[in-house]
Amino acid sequence: MTAGMALEQLSDVVQKCQALPDDNYTTEDHDVFTIAGRTCIEEGHSAQVLSIVLDEKNQDIVRSMGWNLLPPLIQVLLKKEDKNLPQCLAILNHLLQTCRPKELLIGLLEQLEHDDPNTIAESIHLLLNPLQKVLLCLGSRKASSLGMTLSSVLDQVAKLPLPHTKEQEEDDVFLLCRCCTDLTDFVRPFVHEARLNTLNCNENTENMEGEPGKGKEDELQTELLKFCMKSLNHPLLEVQLRDPDTLAVSPLRNFATEILKSLGAIGESLPALVFQPLLKRKQVPGFLEEEVRYPKESLASLAHLVFVHHLTADTFPSVFSPVFILRSNMEHINLLLSKTDESRIQKGLELYEKSLVRVENNSLPADLLEIKTLLTVPQNLVKVMTMCPQHDLRTRGLKIFQLSIDKFDTEAKYNFLQYMLNVSHHSGVEGYIIKNIKNQIDHALQPGNSNIWFEGVHLLPLLRKVFSLPDGPETDLLQYLDRIMESLNLLRYLIIRDKVTENQTGIWTELYKIEDKFIKPLRVGVNMSRAHYERELHNTMEIKKNKVKENSVLSVSVGGEELPNMTSESQIEALHSALHTFDMIESVLVRVEELAEVKETL
Repeated sequence: MTAGMALEQLSDVVQKCQALPDDNYTTEDHDVFTIAGRTCIEEGHSAQVLSIVLDEKNQDIVRSMGWNLLPPLIQVLLKKEDKNLPQCLAILNHLLQTCRPKELLIGLLEQLEHDDPNTIAESIHLLLNPLQKVLLCLGSRKASSLGMTLSSVLDQVAKLPLPHTKEQEEDDVFLLCRCCTDLTDFVRPFVHEARLNTLNCNENTENMEGEPGKGKEDELQTELLKFCMKSLNHPLLEVQLRDPDTLAVSPLRNFATEILKSLGAIGESLPALVFQPLLKRKQVPGFLEEEVRYPKESLASLAHLVFVHHLTADTFPSVFSPVFILRSNMEHINLLLSKTDESRIQKGLELYEKSLVRVENNSLPADLLEIKTLLTVPQNLVKVMTMCPQHDLRTRGLKIFQLSIDKFDTEAKYNFLQYMLNVSHHSGVEGYIIKNIKNQIDHALQPGNSNIWFEGVHLLPLLRKVFSLPDGPETDLLQYLDRIMESLNLLRYLIIRDKVTENQTGIWTELYKIEDKFIKPLRVGVNMSRAHYERELHNTMEIKKNKVKENSVLSVSVGGEELPNMTSESQIEALHSALHTFDMIESVLVRVEELAEVKETL
């Protein structure tokens, strides 16, 4: 269809419909108006369309069919440089004033759907203001439409790349920050209305019952709660906020602050949300079940914003003790640390550290370990320390692991270290735990620090767990090297530090068992491993010497498993390194045996 034909058809159908009541327009009338009108706008005849739209005689037609012109109008407005921009903007503004809000809403939301990030951001920026005008025209019937709009916008925002650096946020290279600012402006009048509804509801309840209370919430509040919870999850749980001293003006931090303020405005108590794991919330008649109403990841994000970034911290009463805050946050921390993406892990570590630092050292009692998360969080922390690809997060995890140990009292430290030694299943972590056990024993042996947990009869079960080989003489010594070396260091320390005559740790009455269950099997294991690796070294060198050219690849089997393919020089170097490790273990083993013999003869 040419532009001239389209303009002629549009004029004809408008003239025909002028003589009809709006409920008598046929499907064909709608189709002709839509196709012809869109073609006119696409072909640059916006001025003629504007004239038709503004004609007083055509207002019933515009009210009924005008919203179908939205797609080409929005396309022109998105291009910005089109010469017909003023006419298209005038048409859009008239449609917003004249057409039925429900139809406008559908038409505008359809224009939000895009895949290209730049087009998404520009569409949101262009359409949020018209959408706000349309929704405000719906009066008290707007809640479900607002919910649909907010959900659609957030789904589009989720397609935008996230800023990962300070410079990316400052420059807003992906336009996410502008979208968040636009969203804040868009939702403000609806939050204000919900706040007034909540205040009126509370006043009415107080007048009826003589006491303040919370009546049945309205749908607007429910939809705004959904929006806040969804925003807390994305983008706020995905991005790293920067503090004011790093980035003075941060659109993302401002967005987070507005979300928290909105929650308060619609009647949600921030302390009650953050401490939900420990507070039994009253059942409120409403539109959402508890788990859907308050998603756990959203609450974890909220706790992170409050306790790490101190957003709206002034709304929190100072009556909550550091231990109460720690106990409540453990649910949030456990959830974040159980994830695999680094943004959540980092937030979990930050929240755990902030929750721990306010707790006094050596203060957490042993009965707190009956709380499940006090044991599951450290296990998730171990996974971060050993499996997270990012070195900084692994290092930070180790620092926080030690911080958590420091907060327990003596009995709790004893129980915690014993538990973690049983469940860690990682030689490096087990070695670190054994080092902590050594430090606690050393502290207990200092004058005035004596306790029943790290000396005497209570210590012996812990020592028996330390001085054991997982698979006896056949234990893989290279795999368990960290644990074995820390165990030997502890044994050497005990023999040197504890006098035979005093036997404060019980080591001297236990030594014969340690020799049978740890020292002798370890010596057998060292001899077996050395003989095996020496044989492999000899075979590898023979193969290289007789059959294999320089720099070719070898396959060597150790303990029934093939070592990774590498050059003969690398294979030989790896085998020499293993033999050096066995020599190191044996040298410490010999020193321990010598010390024990000397002390026993004194």
